[in-house]
Amino acid sequence: MQRIGVFGAGAWGAALAVTAARAGREAVLWGRRAVGSAAARDVERTSDLRAAARVDAALLAVPAQAVREVAARLAPVLGGGAPVVVCAKGIERDTLMTMSEVAAETLPGRPVAVLSGPTFAAEVARGLPSAATLACADGGLAQRLAEALRTPSFRPYHGTDVTGVELGGAVKNVLAVACGITEGRGFGENARAALVTRGVAEMTRLALACGGRAETMTGLAGLGDLTLTCTSRTSRNYAAGVALGSGRPVAPGIVVEGVPTSAALAALARKRGVDMPICRAVDAILNAGADIDTVVAELLARPLRTEA
Repeated sequence: MQRIGVFGAGAWGAALAVTAARAGREAVLWGRRAVGSAAARDVERTSDLRAAARVDAALLAVPAQAVREVAARLAPVLGGGAPVVVCAKGIERDTLMTMSEVAAETLPGRPVAVLSGPTFAAEVARGLPSAATLACADGGLAQRLAEALRTPSFRPYHGTDVTGVELGGAVKNVLAVACGITEGRGFGENARAALVTRGVAEMTRLALACGGRAETMTGLAGLGDLTLTCTSRTSRNYAAGVALGSGRPVAPGIVVEGVPTSAALAALARKRGVDMPICRAVDAILNAGADIDTVVAELLARPLRTEA
């Protein structure tokens, strides 16, 4: 896997292209328009999809709700048997499909992997120590992909729990909005710690219901990513929650994956019969105009139960 294509020239896509170049690969970064200078000089930049698709592996780093469109455009031009690594975190609004399911449907017959974990794009791009999880149903392919992206500062672990890895990434975005709301509302550190802990329980219940593994939720793609995005304003989801909790609008023009994912996640939980009160509360606030203080009071008034 010498030539790596990254599709999506935002901050995360640029960081992944830089990482591939650092790993000694030929890295090409594709964007819809002329690609800017966010990536290193040794990254090839192009807006020509056909040219960018002549690669040994394709990394999809576009926003979650754009994965289907870009994958569909890529399907007729992607070279050979190149595997696709989905690097977006979310659930498709209309279909309630995970990103790997969207990619598998849009790129039939092609191996699909997912990459997720506690990775702020700016830090990865700067070469600061970071780790993530790369999962594929084919464990051998997951290992080869991880080796292709490994650098002295970027350490991708590999595994086969595709469902667990991507649900961890999707759910943590919604929980990060919740934790941001607690800060914006001035609810204190205790509230945030409780949200993170109970959020892991919600995340685990959904993963198990969908065929994922509980241990994945305590790893990089679960607890690791959740810890990062629930404690730093560098997280767009957390920052959006802070704004909402403070009574301010979310900054326009910024992709906040937790917003569209919250509605899809609430619907998926209902479909699977999974109780996810925190995620359901975020959906009510974001998409049904529910009052924050009322929602919090309702959460705290729920019947006591054993911790599980």
